Parts: sequence; C-alpha cells; structure tokens
Amino acid sequence: MSYDTRKEAIIASVTRKDTEYMYPKKPDGRPIYPSEIYGERVFTLKDMAKALPKPVFASFLKQRRGHHSLDKATADAVAHAVRCWAMDRGATHFTHWFQPQTGTTAEKHDAFLSLITNFTPGGEEVTPMDMFSGSQLLQSEPDASSFPSGGMRSTFEARGYTIWDTSSPLFIQPGPNGTSVLYIPSVFISYNGEALDEKTVLLRSNEALSRACTQLLALIEPQARVNHVYTTLGTEQEFFLVDRSMYVLRPDLKITGRTLIGNLPPRHQQLEDHYFGKIPSRVMRAMSDLELECARLGVPLKTRHNEVAPGQFEVAPIFEESSVAVDHNLLTMSILHRVAHRHNLRALFHEKPYKGINGSGKHCNWSVCTDRGENLLDPTIRPESNYRFIIILLAVLHAVQEYAPLLRLAISSSSNDHRLGAQEAPPSIISIFLGDQLSEVLDSIEENRPIKNFSVPEFKTISVGGTVLDLKVAALPNISRDLTDRNRTSPFAFTGNKFEFRAVGSKQSPSFPVAILNSAVTSAVSDIIQDLEAVRGDKPYLTDEDKLSVIRKYITLTKPIRFEGDGYTNDWQTEAEKRGLPIIKTSPEAFDYLLDAKYVNMLTKKVNIFTEAELRSRFYILNERYAKDILIEAETIKSMINQLVLPAGFEYRKVLAEAASALKSVDVDNSPEVATLNKLTTVIKNLQSAYNKLVEVVENFNHAEEADENSSVHAKLALSTIRPAIEATRVSSDELESLVADKYWPIPKYTELLLTV
Repeated sequence: MSYDTRKEAIIASVTRKDTEYMYPKKPDGRPIYPSEIYGERVFTLKDMAKALPKPVFASFLKQRRGHHSLDKATADAVAHAVRCWAMDRGATHFTHWFQPQTGTTAEKHDAFLSLITNFTPGGEEVTPMDMFSGSQLLQSEPDASSFPSGGMRSTFEARGYTIWDTSSPLFIQPGPNGTSVLYIPSVFISYNGEALDEKTVLLRSNEALSRACTQLLALIEPQARVNHVYTTLGTEQEFFLVDRSMYVLRPDLKITGRTLIGNLPPRHQQLEDHYFGKIPSRVMRAMSDLELECARLGVPLKTRHNEVAPGQFEVAPIFEESSVAVDHNLLTMSILHRVAHRHNLRALFHEKPYKGINGSGKHCNWSVCTDRGENLLDPTIRPESNYRFIIILLAVLHAVQEYAPLLRLAISSSSNDHRLGAQEAPPSIISIFLGDQLSEVLDSIEENRPIKNFSVPEFKTISVGGTVLDLKVAALPNISRDLTDRNRTSPFAFTGNKFEFRAVGSKQSPSFPVAILNSAVTSAVSDIIQDLEAVRGDKPYLTDEDKLSVIRKYITLTKPIRFEGDGYTNDWQTEAEKRGLPIIKTSPEAFDYLLDAKYVNMLTKKVNIFTEAELRSRFYILNERYAKDILIEAETIKSMINQLVLPAGFEYRKVLAEAASALKSVDVDNSPEVATLNKLTTVIKNLQSAYNKLVEVVENFNHAEEADENSSVHAKLALSTIRPAIEATRVSSDELESLVADKYWPIPKYTELLLTV
C-alpha cells in the first residue's frame, strides 16, 4: 500500500459514476405508492388465510396465540402454502434465520428440490420434486458447537435446533442471480433446550411481562378485561457511511470496525452544520434504495436524516411489537450493508468508528400496550388522576432503580465503552429523565397538594397536559408543547408516551437490552401487585385511597433514580454516588452483576426468563467476546504500525536527511530540515517504544490466558493492560501522521474518510 494507491482511491471517490437508482413505476409510467409495495415479499396472515382452508387457518391462529401446539396436519398445510407462495416469487431455497450470540444473524440455506426414488420392475426411478414439509418448516438443525454457547455445549456435542417463531412473519429476499430465498424467523436452542440465541429470552420476557401486567390491570381496573399486554419498540438506527475505495485501504476499519489511528481534520462537527443538513445526493440514492427494499419486506422505515458528525446518518421505523421490531432492525442493518455496497459505500455500525467525534447509538423507544390498543404509558389529559398510568410509570422507575446494573450490563461491549459518556452519548450511570411537568405530577401526589399550573401567563393552556406556544407571529399557528422536554444526556428518558433507552449500542441486537428491561419491569410489577393486594385486604376491590397509598410509597422509593439535569457534568457523578446509584464505568465491571445472587434470583426464579446455566453461559460469552475484541484491535494496530506507519516515517526521514545533506554540501542553511528531522526522529523513537510495549503486553496476555481459563479475568486484563497500550501507540502514531508529508502517508486520513461521502 502506498500514497499512489491512496491517491487513486481519492480520485475514484469523486470521479466514479454514481450507481443508477430508479424508483419503480407502474406500466403506464405513473409512480407506485409506497403503500402498494409494502410487504410484497412477506407471507402475511392475509396471504395465509387465502391459501389455507378456514379450519386449518383457525388452528394456526390458536397456536399463534398460545392456545395449543401446532399439529402436523396444520404445519404441513402451512408449509405447502408458503412454498407455493415463495416459489411463485422465484425462491429456490429456504433458511431458518436466527440470532446467535455473535452480534449478528445466521442462516443455512436448503433447497426445495428433493429426489424421490421409486422402485419399479425395471429398476430404480428417480423423480425430482420441489418439496417442503411441516417438519422442515418447524425446525432445522445447525451445528450448536460452532456458535457461542458459553460452555453449555462441548465441541463434540454438536446438535442444536432452530425453531420457527410463528409470531414473526416469513419473508423472501432476492439473491444476486434472480432467485430468492424463503426466510423463516427462528429461535435457536441447545439439544437440552437452553437458549443459545438472543430472541428466545426476548420472547420469554414478553410473555412474562404480559402475565404480570394483565394481573395488575385486573386488580386496579377489573372492568377493563385486558387479556394480553405487549411491548412496542421503535429503534432509531445511527450509522456512518464511508466511500468503499477508502474503506478497503484501512485495515483497522475492515478488521475491527473502527479507526485505530488517525487525526481529526480541522473542521469536523464543531460548526454543528451537518445535523439535519441536506442529505448528500449519493447517500440519498442509497437511503431511497434501502427504503424500497425495507418496504417490500414490511419494515416500516419512517424517517431519515443527517446525524451530528460528518458522514453520520440515521433511519428510524414506525413502532411495532418488540419481537418483530428486533427482526426488522436486524434486517435493516443487513440490507443497509448490501445497499451501501451497491452504491460504492460501506456502512459502519461500530459505536465509535472515529475518535473525537459523535458516536452512534440505537435508541430503543419502548412502551407497553394492551390488546385493546391502549398505550399504558400515555399520560392522557390529566396524568395526576390517571392511576393506571402512574402505577405503570412507577413500575418502570422501580425496575430501573432496582436493576440498573442489569440495564448497564445489557448495553455493555468493548465498542460501546468508547461511546458512553462522550459527545452526544448518555453517561454510563443509569438514571431516568421525566421532565419538569411529570416530576411535578409525582411530587404533588406524594405531598398531597394541588399540582402547579405550568401554563406561562401569556400562553393559552390546552387540554393535553402541556401548553400552547404562541410564537407572536400572526402568520404562524400556535403549536402544542409536549408534556416533557427531551434530555439527550439521559440514558433512559420519558418522551411523551414511551421511554427512550438511549444507551443501547448501534451495532448490537436490541433483543438482550429489551429482554432485560422487560424482566426488570415484570419484577417491579410483581412487587407493586403484592403491595396492592396487601392494602386491599379482604375488600372486594381497591379504593382510590388504596391505590394512592401504594403510589406514594413508590414515588418516594424511586426518587433517587430520577434526574432532570445534565448527565455529562462531574457534579452528576458526585450526586449519583450520594444517591447510592451504581457507577459502572466499564463492561467487565458490569458483566460481574450477571452472576450476582440478587439478579440471578430475579431473572431465574422470580420472573423465570433465564436458567442459571444460561446466565453463566452468557457471562462467559460476554467476557470472552470483550477480551477477543481488544486483542484483535491490538494485533491490527501492531500490523499497521509495523507495515504502514513506521515505513512511511522512515521514508520521509530519509528524504529529509538527504535534503539536509544536499543543502549542507552546497553551503545552504539546512536548519529547518534538521529541526524537522530531529523532531521526526524523536516521534519515531516514541512510536517504536510504544509499539514494543504493546507487543510485550500482548505476549503477557497470551501467556496469562493460557494459564487461566477464567474469561472474566481475561476481559479485565485486556482492559487494564492492552487497551492503554493501544491508546499509547495511537497517540505516537497520530503525532507522526501530523509530521509526515502527506504524499508519504499510505492510508486514507480522517479528512478523506469523513468528507468524501
């Protein structure tokens, strides 16, 4: 790799012909509305109802609602119907699509084509047939030992099962050659039934929360007759785009997902002009392409915009039931990778691909709804008298306060550690922001006094709990102000009728964080039910005073977790410590809570989402992944320094030395060259020293890893020794980059990575 290669990439980024993208039109040339293509690659319940006899379809619906298991006849009928539907649309293969604990999805393709052998008097007769049975639809058998299992499966114990998740629709995706593949959303379990994936625990947590909330609603509002409660999720997905010709010249981006060396350009995000700015035309084409593919797969992308940092963008969907929303988020990430490639771009989902500028998150907007279509976190017109809303709200506050370490653990990774607390990311201290008005509602109930009037005198009040903003311009209409403001420094904020879990990392699956949140809220709801039943006593129903007594208890109890201020300040660190909130700065520290007796008891016995074996497995996997990520970064930066950075420094030093010598030979002052040469030599020596220290640290880590199999020890050792050595090496490398003449620097710089999209 040389400067010439880098120069060619720079030229290609501005001279390459853009990929053509045309939105589909009707045969007569009129545009196709998005609603007309939405879900065309999804085998919907409507499609199933058309294809199946009514009794068979009714049987499937009963199974889907959890009323009975799926019998063979029904499974075979569904399999036949979906095969015909898929093959009519070009599908030649099917796959069980699942979410192992690798941070991505997995799939193994099987052909519909089968060979049927008939024995005739003349010999064997082989007939090719396209077949898909109910048993093939229901389950498949990937090699469980080849996925992370945390010690639950030995290498020689290979069997595992993927099982169709009937709550998530089947769909087809086109292949590169005009054929398609039928995707069957699935869970992944071991031979003994333990969850090896991210989705199984999410589905368990959804059911547990539904049971707890329906019991609570039956207690406080028996007339409502709610039979089922479900969680909704909207995942705002942030990401960076980089020119692909630049990306391929950066080994660190290709291998680790982030830049391990590099200086910020003089202008990056300081002027705050990129956020919500005009989307670059090249990016707009890619985003439109993404939206088209997502619409066909029933993924309801709603918004798109520039994010804070140059080269950073965001897309966000309409809210859906959480398990489907997770599937759709992972699909969106997968499609974005594919679409970016078509447009000569690369999508970066790492939480901190560039040092010193805004990182990327996956803001998970979470709420709870009933089968009657009611959002239980909707404050309504008068939240102070809406006891159902207040109790559900307090259940979430109690959950976050009681199980904050678990929520911190759920968003922990080596990549998210770089982001939490930096630029726009929320701090690693878990707290809840409610806003002044909602806080006043709780305070007034606790203190048994009237609620303060939040309407500003010159504004007109409105009947949605907020106020109208009069803009004092006749041509502009008055606008309603939401009940609460937004706080970007809060990791968990109430935003009108939902909570925004802002701390989730951009590249991780939302499954585990949402499963932990569901579990914590289930536990909190159980506590509140117990207290409500105690105050009711022998009475046939709860009085308002009974409800208020429990409400006041939990308002007082959850005060420490409520914080309305700036989460970035040092004062908040001090205040959080006074309140007794856990301050967990690193992932390995967070991982330890997964085996803490209090949290093990809640997750296994109280809400029954995990088994102890599953928790130990996940603890091992999280720690092992953390250590491996850092070790891979170390090996990558070692290679880059040795093969790219130091050679560039040596070459430039040689040029300077020859220039200084030539000037001296003709009696010309060479002091500028000598001064630069001396400074360059010092920096190169510092870099070599840092590099040698990194090599030593990695060798010591490898020896320690061989001597001790404890993955938790490995993670902490990688954090305390390897990561500082990587950073020290980077500091010297970045100083060298600032000294070496641009024409000798072999890899694309931040200016080219960030500002050529």
